[in-house]
Amino acid sequence: MNSIVDLDPTETGEWTDALASLIRVGGEERARFVIARLLENPALTSAQEALTTPHRNTIGLDAQPAYPGDLALERKLRSAIRWNSVAMVVRANAKDKSLGGHLASYMSSATLYEVGFNHFFRARSERFAGDLIYFQGHIAPGIYARSFLEGRLDEPRLDNFRQEVGGSGLSSYPHPYLMPDYWQFSTVSMGLGPIQAIYQARLMKYLDQRELKPLEQRKVWAFLGDGECDEPETLGALNVASRETLDNLIFVVNCNLQRLDGPVRGNASVMSELERSFKGAGWNVIKVVWGGGWDRLLEADHDGLLGRRMNEAVDGEYQNFKAQGGAYTREKFFGKYAELAERVASMSDAEIQNLTRGGHDPEKVYAAYHAAVQGGDGRPTVILAHTVKGYGMGSEHGEADMEAHNIKTMSADGLRALRERFELPIDDAALEGGAREFEVMPYHRPPDDSAEMRYLHARRAELGGYLPARDTHVEAASIPALDDRVFATQTKGSGERQLSTTMAFVRVLTGLVKHKTLGPKVVPIIPDEARTFGMEGLFRQLGIYAPEGQKYEPADAGQIMFYREDRSGQILEEGITEAGAMSSWIAAATAYANHATPLIPFYIYYAMFGFQRIGDLAWAAGDMLCRGFMIGGTAGRTTINGEGLQHQDGHSHLFASVIPNCRSYDPTYAYEVAVIVRHGLLEMVERQKDVFFYLTVMNENYPHPAMPAGCAEGIVRGLYLLDEDDSTDAERPRAQLLGSGAILREVEAAARILREEYGVAADVWSATSFNELRREALAYDRQRFLAPGKTLDKPWVTRQLAERAAGPVIAASDAIRLYADQIRAWVPSDYYVLGTDGFGRSDTRESLRRFFEVDRYHVVVMTLSALVERGELTAEVVIDALARFGIDAAALTPWER
Repeated sequence: MNSIVDLDPTETGEWTDALASLIRVGGEERARFVIARLLENPALTSAQEALTTPHRNTIGLDAQPAYPGDLALERKLRSAIRWNSVAMVVRANAKDKSLGGHLASYMSSATLYEVGFNHFFRARSERFAGDLIYFQGHIAPGIYARSFLEGRLDEPRLDNFRQEVGGSGLSSYPHPYLMPDYWQFSTVSMGLGPIQAIYQARLMKYLDQRELKPLEQRKVWAFLGDGECDEPETLGALNVASRETLDNLIFVVNCNLQRLDGPVRGNASVMSELERSFKGAGWNVIKVVWGGGWDRLLEADHDGLLGRRMNEAVDGEYQNFKAQGGAYTREKFFGKYAELAERVASMSDAEIQNLTRGGHDPEKVYAAYHAAVQGGDGRPTVILAHTVKGYGMGSEHGEADMEAHNIKTMSADGLRALRERFELPIDDAALEGGAREFEVMPYHRPPDDSAEMRYLHARRAELGGYLPARDTHVEAASIPALDDRVFATQTKGSGERQLSTTMAFVRVLTGLVKHKTLGPKVVPIIPDEARTFGMEGLFRQLGIYAPEGQKYEPADAGQIMFYREDRSGQILEEGITEAGAMSSWIAAATAYANHATPLIPFYIYYAMFGFQRIGDLAWAAGDMLCRGFMIGGTAGRTTINGEGLQHQDGHSHLFASVIPNCRSYDPTYAYEVAVIVRHGLLEMVERQKDVFFYLTVMNENYPHPAMPAGCAEGIVRGLYLLDEDDSTDAERPRAQLLGSGAILREVEAAARILREEYGVAADVWSATSFNELRREALAYDRQRFLAPGKTLDKPWVTRQLAERAAGPVIAASDAIRLYADQIRAWVPSDYYVLGTDGFGRSDTRESLRRFFEVDRYHVVVMTLSALVERGELTAEVVIDALARFGIDAAALTPWER
């Protein structure tokens, strides 16, 4: 029920009567048109924004600014770039059809990019830190084609498009890992570019508020497709951009109305849908729907009939209007109403076909960009640009065709038509092929002294230089020694006090933020569980970043560790959004390259809600050469005992292992945490290596010993001897027990049982990283096979275990068996693995470890069984142990129960 009081019912009745009369005389469509026009009145802006506006340009002709560039020269440049973007794909596929590539996406968005390159995209220079641009992945050939004209790429490089193995190729999509001086962001995995752009723009505000890097009116531009907006990550964080007042953020959505297989919204209007989504989330929305050729028709639309037809046509029809040609459009679009058909009677079919969509008109695009960069109202801006997929390729070669996305080559006739369409000075003879078949389509670069080339370089000089470009030159910082107070508190042991590795990590973090030079660079990033990790003490100390500060007194204001939000707060608490938190971490972890400001981000998340939930973003982080720490807490399938199947992590380290530049560790003791964090800082901050670190930490409390002498190297490499059995009795059987993370202490307990009750000399090893052990061993194998006869040092795991007396090796972890099993090939003895395969469940830690067969008793039995197989003990010993420990040998395996 409407809560607004009607102050003048008589006047209201007059208005409703007038509306009823309008509907009766002019029809519902006419009434809708009149209402839409009324809502365009500035006095009714708030009401207008609650609705979808007509399918028209937001910026009318009378409000359109004068174009500041040379339209004729820009068209020549745009045509050359379009041609070369097609040429590199066609030439690549002439060599090998399996190479693939995409033509249609860039053809539809060339104007959107070129207006930006010529007038808006500012590069980093000595005076300015530069804008950041998230290029849509499938349009990479167009960006390479522009760099070719600029002289940054040559013909041989273009001819290596998607042929990277030789080292001089061009990556299929924006991949910083493969082109580290060129691309800044990895965007081709749909949806990841937009959400990253949002958190990147937020990081820029954060850096400004903390006085680490001034904002300087820098902008973040994110280009995406309308089909991409179906991805949850694309639109899922729109509210963050408005809530955080990100008026430095501009989205440009290329609305060519097509996905890979067909229309995005064949039965509706995707532009209207997106307008509602963005407006509802608090964004400024600028629609660029129609090119200048429509202006005359729209000005003459006194009865609103053309506007009515534009509004009622669905996207599937708009695709057909371009695919089927001018005659079809005359009949099906204008011809629906006789009055409309009469208005275009004097136009030829070709003229109707050449009525362009707004995204292909540089003057309309410029007007939208000009409005967007003004900003200042605290709101982000989205530009919805109506385009045609495959624009300029011709209906016979993919323009607006259902298969446009999959077209990777063109016939000679198609190339000639393309040349004519864009008026390029290329002879027929050049299209007949050269000495090599793939030269059937030559590249085109205007002479260096031509007007268009001088214009191209002048525009980029005015905007600071060439883009895209990635610059990683930052000063290295020295990392304090292990005996510095930052780390020393965790290397001395806890005595009788019990604490978790999570708390040990928090103490290391607390020490880091207090460090004079490193402290300001630390960026703690938490989804929403600081209290879970015992980090609430940092709230008051560091503050939680909030662009508007704290407008309320927190409920815990009377406590020592109260919840404090601050405009210059250091903590980024993201709420319940792992994808958002990871995007925030990626922005901070690449700040050394994108902001010339090295940061040390720590993303602390809960259980499996890291690599399992945001695996695609973690892979992108590797591609973007991130430097920072990911902290998985709480780790282990049995440590986080009350949470059950959806939470208990037994496989995140395997996910981490597939990312080549991720270094992962599963520490048990506080000193191990300290050593690993310091090593990560050395690698990323001091040595400036392009790696990132993953640590798992636990919430289980227990005493922590002091750091044994000489173990630091082993901690970093992944294995060190923690507790050596000092027995000198050669008759006693011996075994090597490896434990990691939550299960190392069970392994230590098993060793005591074996020594005291079974007479087995059991050495205990802490395996801090099976992943790192395997990484080094694989490198050893490669060298061994490539350099036969050359003397090589054995892998660390082989050397360490081989130095011990003979005996089986038994490994146990709180992860699935495959985690520890991956080093089997390099273990110089019989190798047995225990792990937590199967779905998790809730119970006590003791019960869970027994259920998954990783408790001390199962380690004991496995060790005894291994010694039986070696003939060093009799089978009766194992049978008695099974009965003694209550282990049912006939029970189903944990993963079958």
